[in-house]
Amino acid sequence: MKYIIEIATSDFATTRSAVAGGADRIELCANLAEGGTTPSYGHIKKCREAFAVLIFPIIRVRGGDFLYTKEEYEIMLQDVKLCKDLGCDGIVIGLLNIDGSIDISRTAKLVEAAYPMEVTFHRAFDRCKDPFEALENLVSIGCQRILTSGQRPTVSEGLDLLVELNKKADDRIIIMPGSGLRKENIKLIAEKTGCTEFHSSLRSKTRSSMQFIHPAFEHSEESYMNNSVDPEEVKALRKALE
Repeated sequence: MKYIIEIATSDFATTRSAVAGGADRIELCANLAEGGTTPSYGHIKKCREAFAVLIFPIIRVRGGDFLYTKEEYEIMLQDVKLCKDLGCDGIVIGLLNIDGSIDISRTAKLVEAAYPMEVTFHRAFDRCKDPFEALENLVSIGCQRILTSGQRPTVSEGLDLLVELNKKADDRIIIMPGSGLRKENIKLIAEKTGCTEFHSSLRSKTRSSMQFIHPAFEHSEESYMNNSVDPEEVKALRKALE
């Protein structure tokens, strides 16, 4: 069985660590604490030049909900085009209507603009009203995969729906479990759902290398703790599947 491990990263350093650990694909983000927003042009360009793995930047103009204004949509459309120009392999998007349905029209336009890049619909899916209707919508407009925790905060809690979604998908679209996925539960999730692609951020923090620590901010995590990914944890995730 061929399994795909996707790691969500928040900067160049965490991307480098994820690649060193053997990640098959990178969901390239900024602001992972907000669920991920679009990384900068320079960030995407540098990662594309440095790493041979699949690079999928998230196209999300801000944190918060997934109901976007005309202006926000236009920004995301431009970012999709930039990703294509930079040679990315795919993008990650998610747009909803006010009633909790998939914003089919604008999502379809982003899919069209992205071609031939692949498109993953992210965990906006977990906030939609009817997951089975949403799945059919996303198949119809040509998305390649759905990142989902089964409409619950974590994959362990959403396991039953993940099983049903993967059955309904029937190889027409990839169901990729993510959120709370760790080496301790990935094998169980794989066996129960039949899914073959998995998403995790494996986020941790490391102490800054700064020698000078301003006393007024010595306890400030924002100032002196950096995001990190341990390459050994990425390796352990794959080993747990074997």
